[in-house]
Amino acid sequence: MGLKFFFTLGVCGALLQLGCTDATEGRYRIEIVNPLNEARSLETLEIDLAAIPFKNAIRASAKSYEIFDLATQNKVTSQAVDLDGDGSLDQLLFQPEVDAGESKLFEIIASEEKTIEEADPLCYSRFVPERTDDYAWENNRVAFRTYGPTAQKLKEDGVPGGTLSSGIDAWLKKVDYPIINKWYKKELETDGSYHEDTGEGLDNFHVGVSRGVGGIAVKRDSSYHVSKNFTSYETLTKGPIRTSFVLKYEDWKAGEDIIKEEKHISLDNGSNLSRFEIKVRGTDKLSVGLTMHENDGQVSVAQDKGYVSYWQPHEDSELGTAIVAEPKRIVEVEEYQNGRPDENNVYAGLSVQEGSVVYYAGFTWKESKQFANAKEWENYLEDFSKKIQFPLQVKYLK
Repeated sequence: MGLKFFFTLGVCGALLQLGCTDATEGRYRIEIVNPLNEARSLETLEIDLAAIPFKNAIRASAKSYEIFDLATQNKVTSQAVDLDGDGSLDQLLFQPEVDAGESKLFEIIASEEKTIEEADPLCYSRFVPERTDDYAWENNRVAFRTYGPTAQKLKEDGVPGGTLSSGIDAWLKKVDYPIINKWYKKELETDGSYHEDTGEGLDNFHVGVSRGVGGIAVKRDSSYHVSKNFTSYETLTKGPIRTSFVLKYEDWKAGEDIIKEEKHISLDNGSNLSRFEIKVRGTDKLSVGLTMHENDGQVSVAQDKGYVSYWQPHEDSELGTAIVAEPKRIVEVEEYQNGRPDENNVYAGLSVQEGSVVYYAGFTWKESKQFANAKEWENYLEDFSKKIQFPLQVKYLK
């Protein structure tokens, strides 16, 4: 079973019923420490509920958890998740605002309030069987999709409507509300098309067999080898803070090596970059790619800062894509061009450690008004990378 997300209707009942200040009665304080000399926001913290010494009876009866900023007494938006699908909540996600070098106290409250699932969550993903078998995901800034086994079979059988690609597609939205369901309905049930911008953005990013925005490859000799479409999926969680899911792939060959691949993908509120954790066997290095399209853009490599960026003209606008990873994991960067359509990519070679690789990949579109130029985009990437390397610290108080 997958993760589940929960939201409470209110906290008043829990506060009145508990009326206490310690974990044995359902309330517990944590301290968040910012190690950087700059203010932090829109960074997701994962609170381990098992690390909080609630009474077993309280833990068993808790249908949700809420978190309050003790300085302001304001409730903070959060998302409780069941990591293993056993019906018990394991983790609480939230995004605190913390000033430069600040330590800040928050209180977590176990609640017996009735929970509801948000109908149209901000961070959203789903399988899309009505459009062959896409898997699509989004937040308030960006949207992505990739392709499943039916699309692969149609392509291999020469049937119109197929797609053979494990690349990652970008949907160029310029609104901060969900558009996935709306755009698919527009494309499939009306005379309109998501390939036309009627005010919310459009899908005009070509993937083909390229790596798109963060698709992977394995290099053997001078060639890059890639998987086909995903074979199965599992939606894990959706909500105001995070959506996450898993994509599985058939084993594939890179030279003489058999590659086993499984993608664990998440996208958090306020981020332009999806997080990818690739579970992989058969290689000690994974190449993460950004399509270079017409080769008319500018590659920017800041290996010591942990990012590779590609800023390019895009129809009548501009587009930036990027890969971010821990600097020590980036072992090489290559601009690969072989003259064949869609196979020109800039690759970041990342070392595999204990069977996995973690990186972030995403994009910005100038029409979204998020970043005006390549410099602003690269400043964002540098800041994003710094915060990964020096995360907010969680202290569980006794």
